[in-house]
Amino acid sequence: MKDKYWIAFSSIEQIDSTFIKKLYGYFGDIEKAFHASLDDLKKIEGLSIKKSENFLKYRDKVDIDRTFTEVETRGINFLTLEDENYPKMLKNIDNPPAVLYYKGKLFECNLDKTLAVVGSRKASLHGREDLKKIISGLANTDICIVSGLASGIDTVAHTSAIENNLKTIGVIASGLDHIYPASNKTLYHNIENGYGAVVTEYYPTFEPIKFRFPQRNRIVSGLSFGTLVAEASLKSGALITANLTLEQGRELMCVPGLISNPNTQGIYKLLKNGAALVTESDDILNALNWEIKKDTYSEQLTLPMLTNEEEIIYKNLEIEEKGIDELLALTKLKLDDLLMNLTTMELKGIIKQCGGDRYKKV
Repeated sequence: MKDKYWIAFSSIEQIDSTFIKKLYGYFGDIEKAFHASLDDLKKIEGLSIKKSENFLKYRDKVDIDRTFTEVETRGINFLTLEDENYPKMLKNIDNPPAVLYYKGKLFECNLDKTLAVVGSRKASLHGREDLKKIISGLANTDICIVSGLASGIDTVAHTSAIENNLKTIGVIASGLDHIYPASNKTLYHNIENGYGAVVTEYYPTFEPIKFRFPQRNRIVSGLSFGTLVAEASLKSGALITANLTLEQGRELMCVPGLISNPNTQGIYKLLKNGAALVTESDDILNALNWEIKKDTYSEQLTLPMLTNEEEIIYKNLEIEEKGIDELLALTKLKLDDLLMNLTTMELKGIIKQCGGDRYKKV
């Protein structure tokens, strides 16, 4: 069984997929590659002797059967570069993962309509709300949202996908034994239990060490036909993913955001360099040349019937959130009437309170 040699390779922390792929390409057989001697490795062009010696040192400590059993007993699925089901988009990048571990229902996701969404971990309220609005425009379609299961924009991307009946793939920077950040534990389990899949190139026990986060970004963009950047400072992981997207020959798109926000400096740099501008879901569909059927009739029915006073309030919240004093001035309603209507509209689920006495449209 060849699979256990792929797993054995990936269980060695001191090597990476580039090294494994190089050996596999030379020997044409993963078992032969794993059992290669130093003399054999010296014949491989571009492979340093130091790396080869390092590999042999740690390879001899690997219990091949045990490493494979540890994956099986955890209920973890995996794909190797030899597997015909390995995602084609990912296989086409320069450095695809030698092994892709996953939990969940990867093949219930449409891997032919994958959109990566990346951005700042410290996303602004505007950035979060803009992304929610854009993803809601893709609701009830077969588009799959791919992101990194980090805090901030990643979390919004995954949760918005689930809320809008979209499948989602979370790419993590550790083995599947670890959940990082811990605050996303419920989100991890929701994705694994029916809303998509959590995937990684790392053996189950590998920890979320800092250098692994930029490495996993190539998988986020590599799985996807295009990448949407929601917020990004000039020095951010999101910009790394944006550059990888271009290197991989995929479509790069950006949500503009407020020019006064430091997290949009990277966005405007990308836009000036030719990234597609996205302010609504149709912009994504046009950039990727995707066609989806939208049930506009059912969309219209989602808004409850409004009274005249509720309609006045709703129209004044269409652009941005507002406080009680602003709404009093704009609607000309009495305070008691305004408060009563706001409460009713909250119960209807069409507006919500967003800190203090401010309200916004849902």
